[in-house]
Amino acid sequence: MQESDFREYCRRRGFTQAAEDTAVAFVREFEDELATEGGGSPETTTIAALSHYLQLLVQSGRNSEERLLALARYMAVIHRNEAFIYLALVVEAADILPVLRERTRDLAGVAMADAVFASLPLPPAGSPLDAYPSVTADVLDRLQQHLPPDTCRRVLTGNMHRIPVEEFNDMVERFRAFPDVDAFLEDRHARLVRELEEHMNQHRLWYEQEITPEVLELVRDNREIQSGVRDGDTIFVTKIPFNPQAYLHEADPVRKRFDACHCPLARSAILTGSPVVSPLLCRCSAGYEKLAFDAVFGEPVEVDVLESVLGGSTRCRFAITIPPRFRKPPASP
Repeated sequence: MQESDFREYCRRRGFTQAAEDTAVAFVREFEDELATEGGGSPETTTIAALSHYLQLLVQSGRNSEERLLALARYMAVIHRNEAFIYLALVVEAADILPVLRERTRDLAGVAMADAVFASLPLPPAGSPLDAYPSVTADVLDRLQQHLPPDTCRRVLTGNMHRIPVEEFNDMVERFRAFPDVDAFLEDRHARLVRELEEHMNQHRLWYEQEITPEVLELVRDNREIQSGVRDGDTIFVTKIPFNPQAYLHEADPVRKRFDACHCPLARSAILTGSPVVSPLLCRCSAGYEKLAFDAVFGEPVEVDVLESVLGGSTRCRFAITIPPRFRKPPASP
């Protein structure tokens, strides 16, 4: 175990000494299990071996989010990118459906939330990703059966990752410093390109994305990607592919959609074709894109899904409606 590097990472993240020691202990348990099973280590483990270990955690009731996050963070520290990405998706998948249940309760009431979720066991944290599409498809079917379309869309278009609004404080301040939306969006894109270039040069993942020269060029040449382009009263935003390097070189449309999709609840079903998960789920991605603009404009914005992977496209594209007070006045005749 690369303990000193991991401890340094924990300190940079502001862990208490107790939390740091717990995270190290979780990784050591994983290391010991791999050694017992067949002489492997976290530095050499396969995704299959990692998945097997997660199932042991589920079976023994040791599958806490804290433990899973410790394993993911360690994989990031030792640059096992594939293992980190897998664990990040596993953690994310376990979080989303409980948040969706809470939003259903808050927006539609306890009775409706029970009608949708009460008899539907959710996969425990640490479950393999292919455990989620069938449950997700059932949840979406039930939401549409029990809720009016508008309420259903509102439930799904939320902050599923519970991102604090304070995360956007710097963006809000930058927006206030610019004369209009166009200047802000141009700056947002320029900042993103610089950030991606820095991650590429340092050989670091950007969230779950590996940034190569080709990926950097893709983003540099398309200001819609993770930034936005205004046309009239609308800002158009396109999501960066989940696996952008593979996406750029993939010819098969099904594989390309899989490489584009970020959603751990549904992406494995894209390859198998079953179950069919309603593209209504992509309202969750719309909610993620909406969140930043809610903060920037200081009020809730309207967002529409124009294209989505679950809807058959090879990209996810959204339209953000600019609130009236921030719109450009019509040109003088």
